[in-house]
Amino acid sequence: MSALNKIARTMVSNRRGILAADESIGTMSSRLEQVGVEPTEENRRVYRELIVTTPRLADSISGVILADETFRQKLSDGRTFPQYLDDIGVLAGIKVDTGAKPLAGAPGEKVTEGLDGLRERVAEYVRLGATFAKWRAVITIGENTPTDRAVRANVHALARYAGLCQEGGLVPIVEPEVLMDGAHSLTRCREVTTFVLQVLFAELDVMEVELDGIVLKPNMVVAGADSPEQPSVEEVARATVETLRATVPESVPGIAFLSGGQRPEVATAHLGAMQSLDPLPWELTYSFGRALVGPALETWRGDNSKWTAAQDALSERAVANAAAR
Repeated sequence: MSALNKIARTMVSNRRGILAADESIGTMSSRLEQVGVEPTEENRRVYRELIVTTPRLADSISGVILADETFRQKLSDGRTFPQYLDDIGVLAGIKVDTGAKPLAGAPGEKVTEGLDGLRERVAEYVRLGATFAKWRAVITIGENTPTDRAVRANVHALARYAGLCQEGGLVPIVEPEVLMDGAHSLTRCREVTTFVLQVLFAELDVMEVELDGIVLKPNMVVAGADSPEQPSVEEVARATVETLRATVPESVPGIAFLSGGQRPEVATAHLGAMQSLDPLPWELTYSFGRALVGPALETWRGDNSKWTAAQDALSERAVANAAAR
């Protein structure tokens, strides 16, 4: 078993999932403002400390994805975030993309950037304690989207990122997110997700990425948030698993779903329903952000007298997702 394969398997094993706490400074600041907290660097640090110091976090969480700012910050006791996570038996991950930007010649579509200097940044993050990384591509479903251009540009970047990570010793989380924004049907989401994953794995093959040393982080196959016809939990589970069976090689150790804006309870229910289907060749787990930490932020709201209650809210969601596995 290679070192990358061992890390990837650790990330998706023992019913645990991956916590995405890698919001950009702008996104995290906006979320703090929404709950009445001043969006300062220190408040972002304190909030992330609340998250990672949640008691028994390692029982349900195998790894935490951090943003560059947080990766370099320290907890109140002087330890860096990666050092603290290592001490409690949780892997430290790092978001390495620099965000989705408008794609030339494709109105309304984006391509994720951040490849420039990535080899050097990977080497630095490894020195600072990272064991895995994340890169998110976003695919929009619309009347005339996604275009072939947008899909291929994004999966090409994902494959190059994955190769650079593995070269530098990091397990890449490969995240091609088909957004649930819009009024599209479950069938349309399935069609687009199938195409995206087919093109993705073809590109990973071209780049000679070791599939047993990655974790795939896809969307679940759901109807658009504005669709008048919302499928049942069982329909989502079945469509998602059938899509994965048709596209994902068995050598991939695990699939860690993103929540994609689903309500926390709904995302958990979908994950649980998938586990009851026929035995699958990969581990199915979760890599949730808002669906895990949203209730904690709503509880805390900058009031440290609610610190414990906020951590309890996070723990409740993490335990529920572990149980769903």
